[in-house]
Formats: sequence, structure tokens, C-alpha cells
Amino acid sequence: MFAITVRDHVMIAHSFRGEVFGPAQHLHGATFVVDATFRRADLDPDGIVVDIGLATRELGEVLGALNYRNLDEEPDFAGVNTSTEFLAKVIADRLADRVRAGALGANAAGLAGITVTLHESHVAWASYEREL
Repeated sequence: MFAITVRDHVMIAHSFRGEVFGPAQHLHGATFVVDATFRRADLDPDGIVVDIGLATRELGEVLGALNYRNLDEEPDFAGVNTSTEFLAKVIADRLADRVRAGALGANAAGLAGITVTLHESHVAWASYEREL
């Protein structure tokens, strides 16, 4: 399986419900380094997995909709703990929608999957992997 990864970051505010979260139950900020990995079994006719420029642009667009937002106030996330794992899935699903819409070019239709990893720090991160 071939893969390429592009990276960006996002800054959000949110809070959690549940004793397991301790002090994070209060409103707090988080800055995530976000990696989006695109996979395919065979290279496309141009000899690449996907256009890195388009992948970078689309990741930036997806993150732009979340950046500098208090996720507690976003209707899409009402009643949800916006954990790192949950946000990785949201970003992966939104990227998958963009692949299906053709935003990463016609050859991106051959992609097999996407993995999104959100790095909370240099010692903790979470990922979500999905097929296309």
C-alpha cells in the first residue's frame, strides 16, 4: 500500500461531560497538529498517490471550518464530547466527502482509505482510519 501524509494544525475550544475528564470538564483550549494520510494499492497514472498540493489545500479547508471555534457552540457537535478520537473521525469523514466530490482530482477516485491523526502533544495522539 502506498501512502502520502500532509500536515496542518487547528486551534479549538471545548469542554467535556463526564467525571473521567477531570478538569477538562471546564472550557479549555486545544491545539492539534493534524496529519491526513491518503492510501492506495497502486499509484495513479501520474505515478503518485494523490496531488499533495490538493490534499494540503483540502485539509486546510476542512480544518478552517473548525479553527478558532468553541466546539461547544457548534450545532454539529451538540450533545457530543468532542474528544480527540471523535474529531479525528469528523475530519476523516469530511475529507472523504471531498474526495468523492472530486476536490482532490479525478485520479483520487482510486484512493483506498484515509487516516487522520490528531497530535495533542509530543506524547499523546489519536487516529481514525476509514476506507473510501
